[in-house]
Amino acid sequence: MRDFPTENGGALQVENIQIARNGTALLDVPSLRLDGPGPTLLLGPNGAGKSLLLRCLHGLITPDRGRVLQGGELLNQAHRARQAMVFQRPVLLRRSVAANLDFVLKRKGFPRATRKHQIAELLAEGGLSDKARQSARSLSGGEAQRLSILRALALSPDTLFLDEPTSALDPTATQTIEKMILRASSRGVRILMVTHDIGQARRLAADVVMMQGGHVVEHGAARRVLNAPESAAARRYLAGGLVT
Repeated sequence: MRDFPTENGGALQVENIQIARNGTALLDVPSLRLDGPGPTLLLGPNGAGKSLLLRCLHGLITPDRGRVLQGGELLNQAHRARQAMVFQRPVLLRRSVAANLDFVLKRKGFPRATRKHQIAELLAEGGLSDKARQSARSLSGGEAQRLSILRALALSPDTLFLDEPTSALDPTATQTIEKMILRASSRGVRILMVTHDIGQARRLAADVVMMQGGHVVEHGAARRVLNAPESAAARRYLAGGLVT
């Protein structure tokens, strides 16, 4: 198996970040520090601001106010080069499964002989060895998402952002991807993942960021937050109540 980072580039922090559209506040987080090994799961109802926060942490969106830091420095291109992101819907190249991975590795500057070996290991990691020559766009939903994650891991990221990567998948496909996530985390990749699935948070999370209405209402170790939340909003959400 390929080498993964043993350090994740320092704590990710947000300071007073705000995003508003047409006078409506979509995200308002005065302070948040993520420095554990993870996986960190961002949990909450639809519209809570989870994906928006994730995109800010990855530098895809610049907040109207405030700043994002990594390792005490303003998030910059050097940091982003050590990050990767997988979206809810896979976006794959019009080429074979193996060629999708080769494209990423080639851009990283790996020679052809090295790439061939790495592709074989990545395909084995994702259970896609028998799909190497198949068109990536002919894969099933679960297979396509596995390839998306493998392509992200081919970058050897310090941090992997995942935006509801299993939301449209069946239980078997979800279980396979969760195992991939846990293996990557065990090798030192910091995982930050958006989900609305409380069961998934219980299976994966080391810590949980609970969100509601664009605010972080609770953050802490998963066992405490999921079993004994301190905020009323978190208690309602975890009890299955309606949270707006």
